[in-house]
Amino acid sequence: MSKRYTITAALPYTNGPIHIGHLAGVYVPADIYARYLRLCGKEVLFVCGSDEHGVAISMKAKKEGVSPKEIIDKYHKIIRDSFDSFGISFDYYGRTSSDIHRETAQAFFRTMHDKGCFETITSEQLYDAKEDQFLADRYVIGTCPKCNHPEAYGDQCESCGSSLNATDLIEPKSALSGETPSLKSTTHWYLPLDRYETFLREWIVERHQKDWKPNVLGQVKSWLDDGLKPRAVTRDLSWGIPVPVEGGDQKVLYVWFDAPIGYVSATKEWAALNNTDWKPFWQDKDTQLVHFIGKDNIVFHCIIFPAVLQSMEDYILPENVPANEFLNLEGRKLSTSKNWAVWLHEYLVDFPGKEDVLRYVLTANAPETKDNDFTWNDFQTRNNSELVAIFGNFINRVMVLMHKYYDGIVPQANQLEEVDKEVLVKLAAAPETIANLLEQYKFRAASQEMLQLARMGNKYLADEEPWKQIKINPERVATIMSTALQVAASLATLSAPFLPHTAAKLSAMMQLPPADWNSVKELPLIIHGHKLEKPSLLFDKIEDESIQLQQEKLEL
Repeated sequence: MSKRYTITAALPYTNGPIHIGHLAGVYVPADIYARYLRLCGKEVLFVCGSDEHGVAISMKAKKEGVSPKEIIDKYHKIIRDSFDSFGISFDYYGRTSSDIHRETAQAFFRTMHDKGCFETITSEQLYDAKEDQFLADRYVIGTCPKCNHPEAYGDQCESCGSSLNATDLIEPKSALSGETPSLKSTTHWYLPLDRYETFLREWIVERHQKDWKPNVLGQVKSWLDDGLKPRAVTRDLSWGIPVPVEGGDQKVLYVWFDAPIGYVSATKEWAALNNTDWKPFWQDKDTQLVHFIGKDNIVFHCIIFPAVLQSMEDYILPENVPANEFLNLEGRKLSTSKNWAVWLHEYLVDFPGKEDVLRYVLTANAPETKDNDFTWNDFQTRNNSELVAIFGNFINRVMVLMHKYYDGIVPQANQLEEVDKEVLVKLAAAPETIANLLEQYKFRAASQEMLQLARMGNKYLADEEPWKQIKINPERVATIMSTALQVAASLATLSAPFLPHTAAKLSAMMQLPPADWNSVKELPLIIHGHKLEKPSLLFDKIEDESIQLQQEKLEL
């Protein structure tokens, strides 16, 4: 493993709040990975920020009759506060409207322009005569030429995931006026991706054939096999970062050129606040760069942004891009515009103190290899049957028995029997098993390995029945409770990437030192004479009434 990691999470658009699809696809897995690496003692920089220059923002502002600045300020605060309350452990969360970001993005463009990395191309583009405006990206809606979805956007079809140009759409309509647009000539700067085809094929297909996820490789190979074409990096818009070269008047940088550079500018802002150098996190070959994204962003992070970084020469390339598939809600596709979503800021109000429950459910049902479905009934079942009945029940039994029999002071273990040894052997192997899964970005499987420890602890107590043996064989009970405590102490660390609030509460209850993944491999973790705090419940049941309210909110 590398000693230094730069971890990025896709920049959310500030045209609406965060919902569970965003969390499951990007932010929870990224946070699990960052927390795990920190527990391993690695140098980690985990950055993100608000993407504030998309066409969607201009459309939202126009619809609400306010300025784009008012829109981004409103949703930047909602998103940032939601992430903070939920416990996503960003080292820095920036925004692409900042001065440093504007300067950084313009410097990228200017450097590439001066090196001859762009082509200027004059072409016919869709134009709304009624609004007197060129129509880029999401200002155009029409039928997808690849899957015939009737509501594809001018940059992408959200049904099949294909990346499109506005002129590709069948029967296009202006999203501003509803009129059929005409074609009008305009000149833009393009990144000739065909020049990078050999580099991309060697870097991705040959170098990362074995370690990148099949869904990512499959989409990238499809693009490469179809032949890469020049991609515009500027737009005829008034909202965005101005093009910083001659002829750039009334044009801005295309949001998908601008947005990924936000990772770099966020790093610069973090470094300035911490009086340190930003460059090792982007220009040191010993740093591993990992992008966490949803599958709709694969092309931008695996083809376009790497081509930009390669053009800049000094920058490292991503070691991995573990993109997830989509999460559906109650059998239907999540939709911001149709309000078919579970919004994070509303969840935090409706389920106070249950941040880890949502983290766990989204991880246990993560759309890692295929689209998955979130249902409120499954949410309730996983909480009640797994977190309460398995994890919480095991910890509570151990802590209550420890205070009942020993006043919370760890007893001296006596001779180990075969069953005790089996538990300790499995426990000693767990950190490496879970680590291997996390390092392969298999967060769902890793979370279940963690839960399996609590399941093993429950079975151990049920089989050994210390409550029956305490009167006839107290020496044996001391060994049983000491062994069970090793499981509980291991869970305090091994659950921390998945259930950070719970792990912190458990560590405080057991009076453990700060979690350390390397130390948890060495048993015993808790020794004779150690004093435990009073027990308290880690989880509680979610009743039918709470679930019914959420289902009624969705009008199920």
